[in-house]
Amino acid sequence: MNRHRIRTGLGITATAAIMVFGYTVLAANPPGKEAPMSLQITSPAFADGGEIPARYTCEGDDIAPALQWTGVPAGARSLVLIVDDPDAPDPAAPRMTWVHWVLYNLPPDSTGLPEAATTADLPPGTGEGLNDWHRTGYGGPCPPIGRHRYFFKLYALDTELGGLDRPTKAEVEAAMTGHVMEEAEIVGTYQKHR
Repeated sequence: MNRHRIRTGLGITATAAIMVFGYTVLAANPPGKEAPMSLQITSPAFADGGEIPARYTCEGDDIAPALQWTGVPAGARSLVLIVDDPDAPDPAAPRMTWVHWVLYNLPPDSTGLPEAATTADLPPGTGEGLNDWHRTGYGGPCPPIGRHRYFFKLYALDTELGGLDRPTKAEVEAAMTGHVMEEAEIVGTYQKHR
């Protein structure tokens, strides 16, 4: 099941509540009006909550899986993609979140990234941040112990992020503050086979 959260500029969810004679009633879509499409991210390589194939890890080709997204909100000016692992180094005793990929200023009309995406495959204007190997680009799962979770998080922003030069995840997140319109994520898992 693909997880997604919707945020509005006022910090409230898209579900509306109204008061009718003192009772709170959730407002349904008016007749003839379709619900707005919410941001979603998927991968043809793995299902949400499923195992990431070894091809996309340090035990395989260490290439990025293909990603696809839909439902970018109207008015979005850019997208951010962050891939990280909150279970490092050991899921039984996590001590840090390991960053695998940071992309920012993806065009809002983009619909995904191809398998094995490199700098040359990124849409024009896309910026690359540093992962925890202190380099740009994708670094695949390579957990030292246990089965780890890998979060592929997509954010739609109401602005482009300026003044960044090979930023860390923390720097990108700081620049995003107050600008996230919607976010979505897909989670894959991996445990070393040898």
